[in-house]
Amino acid sequence: MTLDPGAVDTVLAALADPTRRAVLDALAAHGGATATTLSAELPVSRQAVVKHLAVLERGGLVTSTRSGREVTYTVRPDRLDATARWMTQLAAQWDTRLQAIKHLAEGPD
Repeated sequence: MTLDPGAVDTVLAALADPTRRAVLDALAAHGGATATTLSAELPVSRQAVVKHLAVLERGGLVTSTRSGREVTYTVRPDRLDATARWMTQLAAQWDTRLQAIKHLAEGPD
């Protein structure tokens, strides 16, 4: 899966908030959970957890399944994996550029 620039922006924006990262970590630890379950573990209200989960879902990082009145959320690792691959490729490009600058700075021997 490759991410388009807009998807990368959405994923990184979703991960920028420390509370959302805590929600995502807690959700990953459970494998799947409701907002009520997650809010019992986090220092924020259930309503705040629901709002953070909505941002994570828009970013493609979680998915929700409704069963009656209950909504269970699960992590979508494919989006995280694709973002990590993008970051790795970006780092490799910078390494190549820095090596070229080092070579130019050191000059011929």
